[in-house]
Amino acid sequence: MIRNTFSILRGIGERLEKKLWKSGILTWEDFISASDIDFINPCKKTFFDGHLSSALRELENANAEYFATVIKRREHWRLFNIFRGEAACLDIETNGLMPGNGGYVTVVGIYDGFDYRCFTRGENLTTENLKKEFSRYKYLITFFGAGFDVPYLMKTIPDLRFDIPHFDICFSSKKLGFRGGLKKLEVLLGIQRDEAVRDFDGYDAIKLWEHAKRGSVEALELLKVYNREDTVNLAAIADIVYEKLCIQTGIREYLEYQPGEERQLAQNVSKEFHQLNQK
Repeated sequence: MIRNTFSILRGIGERLEKKLWKSGILTWEDFISASDIDFINPCKKTFFDGHLSSALRELENANAEYFATVIKRREHWRLFNIFRGEAACLDIETNGLMPGNGGYVTVVGIYDGFDYRCFTRGENLTTENLKKEFSRYKYLITFFGAGFDVPYLMKTIPDLRFDIPHFDICFSSKKLGFRGGLKKLEVLLGIQRDEAVRDFDGYDAIKLWEHAKRGSVEALELLKVYNREDTVNLAAIADIVYEKLCIQTGIREYLEYQPGEERQLAQNVSKEFHQLNQK
């Protein structure tokens, strides 16, 4: 999807992007190789050609930090297919208080698509361990992480940096018409979670930590299971939301080849929009 993205260019929004697709300019390479584009000023095109050539080089070098700055944050989802193999799904638990008022992180969960790693206060939750772990990734996936998880971590754990692209499923799913939190989205998308914590929410996670502080091993293990489900399920949701967002842009209408699976996803999106509007 990222190679079809022209909103990377200053002054080009979704409407003009679609106009480019409609005229047969589907990729950055198409744009650069076109001798002229009727509705793009020649001087601007020369400038845009240079910008896109740089972007192509950085893409070849897998320079995630470059794209974190040149692409609008709300469009970071478009990088998912490029960096999915080096992505970290992140979810944190806290003691229920805000930073500055006694708040601190109790659990940090990270899932790379294969392994779930849990960093727990009093065990292995240290700045050094988190910095080492985050250094392995080029892409971040969260649910409302831009509004909570990331700023909370940065305020309570020194020296953490988040300068990679961030796919926040909370905001991206709203573009698709979904409403509600992570648990509701899981239900809508048919994603199951461990029965032991199926009905738990954030308040339960806080209470589990309070019991764990008083020595309950069972409560601590349940808290870790809860965090694992929140974290691991992000990967499956990201796959689905990314495909639906691609379809919503309209790019698939202009591509020569559209797999049957994508056609089915397009039909599912329309059906889900209808169902959501009825609620």
